[in-house]
This record gives sequence, C-alpha cells and structure tokens, in this order.
Amino acid sequence: QVQFVESGGGLVQPGGSLRLSCVASGSIFRFYAAGWYRQAPGKQRELVAHRTTGGVTNYADSVKGRFTISRDNTKNTVYLQMDSLKPEDTAVYYCNLEPARSDYWGQGTQVTVSS
Repeated sequence: QVQFVESGGGLVQPGGSLRLSCVASGSIFRFYAAGWYRQAPGKQRELVAHRTTGGVTNYADSVKGRFTISRDNTKNTVYLQMDSLKPEDTAVYYCNLEPARSDYWGQGTQVTVSS
C-alpha cells in the first residue's frame, strides 16, 4: 500500500512557476515509475509527466518543454517543476505510480493560473 501527499500548488500568474512535491509512504515506491496527473474542471484526469526508476522521462505534448519531473528516492519524493504556466494548466494535480493505481490517489494540490 502506498499513500501520496501532494503539496506546492497555489495561485500564479500566467508565465509564472510553481514546484509541486509529492511524498510517498511505503517502501515499494522506489521500485516503480512515478507520474504526475492533473484533472481540470469538467475533464478527465490525464497523465502529464512520468519518470521511471531508471530516469527515463516522458511528457504530455501540452507541457513538454515547460514541466520537469524529478524524484528523490532517498526521500520517497517526486517533484514537478512547472514553468511558463498557462491558464489551461489550471487543474488539481496528483501523483501516483505509472500506471496509476486506483487505490493510491491522494487529495491532490490545486494549481490555478490566472491574472
């Protein structure tokens, strides 16, 4: 069993930056790929970035070049650095394994990009 606790969201102006953090409980986390997901109002949850245990990363086209996922297995933590934020990035952001486990979703952290 793994529990994820996300933090770091907030209100930011277009063009701004935020760094999200996600702390995972449970020792199995370091053996799996980790992903950041988001869900905007009225839309399905989508994968925006993931990182394998070996360091391979992949990004949704909508965030490529602006978001960077990283992880620190010594701290059981995965990060999402978000730069050049756009209003369409507004969503609740979650972390999970990749592929996601339905029973591992946390509360998420709200990111609002608005002037």
